[in-house]
Amino acid sequence: MAYLEYNKLNYFQKGDYLMSIKQKKYHFFQRLGRAFKLNFTKLLRSPGGAKKVSLGFALGFGLEMLVISTASLIYILFVPIVRLAKGSIPASIIGNVIGKLSLLPVILLPFARKIGKIIFPMKVRIGHNNSFSFQKLLHGDFHCLVGLLHGGVHALIGMTLFGIVLSFISYFIVYYLYEKEKTKRLIRRRHKHEIRINKIHENLI
Repeated sequence: MAYLEYNKLNYFQKGDYLMSIKQKKYHFFQRLGRAFKLNFTKLLRSPGGAKKVSLGFALGFGLEMLVISTASLIYILFVPIVRLAKGSIPASIIGNVIGKLSLLPVILLPFARKIGKIIFPMKVRIGHNNSFSFQKLLHGDFHCLVGLLHGGVHALIGMTLFGIVLSFISYFIVYYLYEKEKTKRLIRRRHKHEIRINKIHENLI
């Protein structure tokens, strides 16, 4: 009887311990770091080779810079652009997620407007301002797009420039990290294979 009570107590203690692990809360920066790590791990294990994965990531990361300035309309062209460029779709999604987590689209927006005004200093006034509506867009009324871009052309120009630059840089970074991780995996496999062969030789002797 005492043994059963001890087992019950032990069981409940383990349950409490597991619940405390599950209920453990992380602050914002810890969650952000964990999300970065998880997505980078997925990225470096993505199939398709270094070029395809790097290209997919670069496109996804670069296109994320245009989400705010296009009111998320860039997502309509997201998959066609990646497919036409022959990049990895899963890698492009990871690149897009990492772009969001980096908060770069928000941080760079004020600088993008300034750069846009330098590149295209003219004031843009096309037609009348119209509130954006997907319903109007589906019915063929494209005036809402003009209203959306009105006053935001400078931001769009600047963020497009940032997107191109960041895509170019991220391509080479991901390519290097992917190849490095691939080499590490091959070394680990070779090492495991050598250990197995040594054990077989020891058993034979």
